[in-house]
Amino acid sequence: MKRIFISATAILAFSAAAHADELSDIQAQAKQLREQMSKRLADLEKRQKALEAQQKAQVPAISPVDAMAADLPYKAAVKARPVENDDICIKGICVYGNFDMGLSYIQHGAPLNAIATPPLNYLISKNSNGAYFGAGANQLSTSFIGLKGKQEIGDNLYVVFNLQTYFDPGSGIAMSGPGSIAQNNGLTTNLGLQNSFGDSSKAGQMFNQAAYFGISSPTYGTFTMGRQSPLSADLVSNYDALSGASAFSLLAFQGANGGGGDTEDRVYDNSYEYRVEVGPVRLAAIAQLRNGGNSSTGNAFQGDIGFDYMGLSMDFVGGKIYDAVAAAPLSPAQLAASITTVANGNGIIAGTVSDNTVFQVGAKYVIGPWKFYGGYENVHFANPDNPLVPGAFVTGGYILGAGGAINNTNFTNERVLQTGWIGVRYSITSALDVTGAFYHEWQNSFATGVNTGCNDARASQCSGSLDAVSLVLDWRFAKHMDFYAGVMWSQAQNGLASGFLQANGTNAGGTIIGGPNKASSYDPGIGLRYQF
Repeated sequence: MKRIFISATAILAFSAAAHADELSDIQAQAKQLREQMSKRLADLEKRQKALEAQQKAQVPAISPVDAMAADLPYKAAVKARPVENDDICIKGICVYGNFDMGLSYIQHGAPLNAIATPPLNYLISKNSNGAYFGAGANQLSTSFIGLKGKQEIGDNLYVVFNLQTYFDPGSGIAMSGPGSIAQNNGLTTNLGLQNSFGDSSKAGQMFNQAAYFGISSPTYGTFTMGRQSPLSADLVSNYDALSGASAFSLLAFQGANGGGGDTEDRVYDNSYEYRVEVGPVRLAAIAQLRNGGNSSTGNAFQGDIGFDYMGLSMDFVGGKIYDAVAAAPLSPAQLAASITTVANGNGIIAGTVSDNTVFQVGAKYVIGPWKFYGGYENVHFANPDNPLVPGAFVTGGYILGAGGAINNTNFTNERVLQTGWIGVRYSITSALDVTGAFYHEWQNSFATGVNTGCNDARASQCSGSLDAVSLVLDWRFAKHMDFYAGVMWSQAQNGLASGFLQANGTNAGGTIIGGPNKASSYDPGIGLRYQF
């Protein structure tokens, strides 16, 4: 019995010693883990502070395309910005905008027009005449004010909307391309008396650039309805190195490239758009529905397929636009005939009507501080299947006049207008970019009769070309604020210079007297831009 007791005592002693050793091991391991975690936490906090200091020291790069929801309305309204941004938002509804103002010199220009889009003839134009030096608004990007929202209405389902208006910061007036044209009615025989003007989809509407809403799902895509940019406009905005820079980009100044041949279709009314992403591939379709009756808002359809892969982005867009209108001022005779024949509306203008077929391809490649851009557009213009008659309504409530003011037969021979462009942007620092771009546009001879096959400036239906070369420096010296300096040289030749003052020469009163078959101009400018 004594032997059994001694054995049991020994076993208990060994057991206690073993537990004591295990407890000591656990305590040692716990201490070691605490020390490792404390060291790791200290390292993470140190790295966090270093990154925060580095982020504060750097000026954030704000892309004009990202800032301008008009160019990419679905992205601006649907995709959330980083958490650290300082957007002006309440419960998912944000106010945003852009101001762009500076000084510009134009070798051959025209007086400033406060409602034109843009307000100056930055690109060589028909009425470009004497030199201009003065206020230069909307050079690098267009000034606008907008309201956008994204609110969750279900499990991973959102309602989105976007409202946006373009304006001239020099005057505060909402832009109206057709309005600027109407200002120059009756001056077609004396171009030297005209001011700057240009056709546009922006026609003085309350929300002249965007007014749409819809629903969005990260899985099933985004569907929007209302007034919104077509896919052709989004492609031009995405793949132009100087997107939105009216003073330095041929594509931004003309607007017709984004509108499938006519700038009044740069934004669609009565439109329905659907976009979806499947892995690296994106698909989209948009349709504009006809107003009905004697109206230039015709049916329009476009589709897009694109992808992103290893720094390369590409998109392909095709579409058809019916009853597209290219507006122009009325001649004295047309003005006299129209005043007593058609309703005044918001103003009476002339117009050339066509059915357009468009194809575009754009590419962009990013590698380190370099970004390379390129694109091509092909537009076929044909006579309209639904000819318009005097009194037809065009965008913004403007009216097509009488007395030959409407041309439904300009494209008996199809016009083929092609545009190619390339560009490169180099980030010298995180806050300083330099961008260069080249644009080339050319058309076939689609003239009939005695001018068939012409290749000079005797008629706008003759073959011709338009070139532009640009260089821009953009310095983001403070948050939301940047300074820029740039220049564009442009030259029109033969049919695309027909009727130009600089291509034909003028007398002292500005009347065309005949001359060479080309015209050119350059436009150095500087400015400040504030984006929020």
